[in-house]
Amino acid sequence: MEGQEFQDLTFIMTDEEFDVLDELYFVQSFDFLKEETNLSAENLISILKNLIQKGWVKCFSDRPALDPIDEKSLGEDWLAYFYLATKEGLLAHNGR
Repeated sequence: MEGQEFQDLTFIMTDEEFDVLDELYFVQSFDFLKEETNLSAENLISILKNLIQKGWVKCFSDRPALDPIDEKSLGEDWLAYFYLATKEGLLAHNGR
């Protein structure tokens, strides 16, 4: 496809993803994120799933946990998890 530009969708950040990442410089609970971003629970879960798939957010079972939950091991209890931006997520957030 000569002459056409290809943009990897993995690196496109929506305004809502930006807002969520803005709150994840420190480990935060789902309830905190929901309150600070004014997103519905369903929308926030969808955004967090996308950010985790992009490698921009890690998910923890509790605040003092040292090891993030593996993406394949994530259950449906998104409201009980804690979240933190990864180095890649912070770079993407700051580079926008």
